[in-house]
Amino acid sequence: MSTENETAEPASRPAVACRGLRHAFGGAVAVDGVDLAVAEGEIFGLLGPNGAGKTTAIRLITTLLPARPGMVEVFGLDVARQRMAVRRAIGYLPQQLSADSSLTGRENVELFARLFDVPRARRRERVHEVLSTVGLAGAAERRAQTYSGGMIRRLELAQALVSAPRLLILDEPTIGLDPVARDGVWDRIQEVRRATGMTVLVTTHYMDEADQHCDRIALMHRGRVQALGTPSELKSGLEPGATLEEVFRAYTGDQLDEPGDDFRDARRTRRTASRLG
Repeated sequence: MSTENETAEPASRPAVACRGLRHAFGGAVAVDGVDLAVAEGEIFGLLGPNGAGKTTAIRLITTLLPARPGMVEVFGLDVARQRMAVRRAIGYLPQQLSADSSLTGRENVELFARLFDVPRARRRERVHEVLSTVGLAGAAERRAQTYSGGMIRRLELAQALVSAPRLLILDEPTIGLDPVARDGVWDRIQEVRRATGMTVLVTTHYMDEADQHCDRIALMHRGRVQALGTPSELKSGLEPGATLEEVFRAYTGDQLDEPGDDFRDARRTRRTASRLG
């Protein structure tokens, strides 16, 4: 089983490359020297307890937090020097609600199409394509406030996909959803990945999701990568018959509060879970 000192690079240029990634909030270090490479076309899971540094790492990769030059590249683009080019290459599904309840499903996706500069000539077609992909074409003219929790999350997935990103970043994509709705979201993600070869970087606390859907997993704790490998490698490296949850507990154990997350962040996440549930 791989550890934080054995982060092997994929054979080809990685979709995401982190080298000595570090970030602190005041004196509290949230990400502490992470080396990581995500191969093009794979589903890569970033797991860890609250406070492990996952969300901070995601924010650095998506340019929402400043990274020093050379720390993070997305398809060879330095996130510190080429922020706009990086943003055009990624789709991002955050934990917090991004859909506007007063708009229809189509209007929500059209808004994101404009924000991501989808060419006007292709915009209507592209919006229809992604709504169909996530199974919402028939509900496109309904206001989002009438959608179920699973439909809302699929709508937000459509928003993230409308720009045809090469890299899709999902931060707790099925938070607060029942098992059927969770499966529906993952079915859509897998369909798009198979059709386009898109790379997916995901955080989740659902070990069954990570075990079933991720090609490789990195377990973070206290700002560092503690273990890296396929789900099978991580489980077999612990003991025969081990579950991924047991691997998670073996490497992470306790629960921490992540530096930089505050009451407002927790409240927004709780609201998301409540509305989606």
